[in-house]
Amino acid sequence: MAVKAKEVRTRYQLKEFIFLPAKIHRSHSNWIPPLYSEEWKYFNPRRNKAFSDCEAVLFLAYRNAKAVGRIMGCVNHRYNRYRQERNARFAYLECWDDQETAHELLDSVEKWARAKEMVKIVGPLGFSDQDPEGFLIEGFEHKPTLATYINFEYIIRLLKNEGYTKEVDYVVYKVDLPARIPDFYKRIYERILRRKEFTLAEFTKKKQLKAFIRPVFNLMNDCYMDVYGFSPLNEEEMNELANRYLPLADPRFIKIVKRNEELVGFQIGIPNMSEGFRKAKGRLLPLGIFKIIQSTKKTKQLDLLLGGIKEKYRGRGVDVMLGLNTMKSAIRAGFEYVDSHHELETNTKMRAEMERLGGKVYKRFRIFKKKL
Repeated sequence: MAVKAKEVRTRYQLKEFIFLPAKIHRSHSNWIPPLYSEEWKYFNPRRNKAFSDCEAVLFLAYRNAKAVGRIMGCVNHRYNRYRQERNARFAYLECWDDQETAHELLDSVEKWARAKEMVKIVGPLGFSDQDPEGFLIEGFEHKPTLATYINFEYIIRLLKNEGYTKEVDYVVYKVDLPARIPDFYKRIYERILRRKEFTLAEFTKKKQLKAFIRPVFNLMNDCYMDVYGFSPLNEEEMNELANRYLPLADPRFIKIVKRNEELVGFQIGIPNMSEGFRKAKGRLLPLGIFKIIQSTKKTKQLDLLLGGIKEKYRGRGVDVMLGLNTMKSAIRAGFEYVDSHHELETNTKMRAEMERLGGKVYKRFRIFKKKL
């Protein structure tokens, strides 16, 4: 029987959409299920504030009345206005290794995008760059992190066969933590401290972070304006992101640099929770939350989640203050290595900093494109 894509319109279809990846990845040892309570919120226009500036459509592919694939199409109007583009996006593409299914899903989103008068489609890329972006193309053997795609290798072949080519790559560095901070890093840090221009804020309790949530997101808006896929966060999106990530935050690995009372840089790391999420099987209750918390105490990997430095203060040692103190906290906590998360391949300054610390590229993610 031929594969046919249908738009998701009912709660039952949305349930199929949300839980289909668990079936596809049943034999995938590296796959991490999402938190299903968050998935229900994310795909609900009444609960996800991103829909205020975005249009989206969900498709399920069926063969013999059985769901065999899924995809989301999206147009971020705010981003397109800012960039003066007419791009659509695809995201959350999942299917078995079947070209017919991949074609039906991608073709359905492409037709939807053309009807919106878009001229190009890129992906995987969700509502914003705070959603997972880019399919893994190198480093399949390594432990995954939260907020990244965990895909089979065949999905790249299926995309290429449909005419998709490279838009941009992200690289991920693995930085082995030394037993002690390198002397050259200490000397740089001491010179910065002697200037007494900047001060470092560190934390021990989550409640100490609340006063910095809005300033950090405002700084993100300043720092990320030229970052691929980023559109400025509005107040509702800031609140939504805070609610999503604050419960996962470990105050020890959040660093903020100020100049007088001005916030000029920040870095956020979290212990790798992949094993805890796997054991929780996508559910916090009744015991999932405890499995996630327990995994943070056993992991040896610190994942860098977000970071930024105000443009006029770059090259003045703020990056060293953030990096060195994050390393110190990670070493004290018994971590053995750091995952840098996504770095644009063109971000030469950040890549040079990672390589100066001995970091090696061990994963690569790609966003694809196709003219419509």
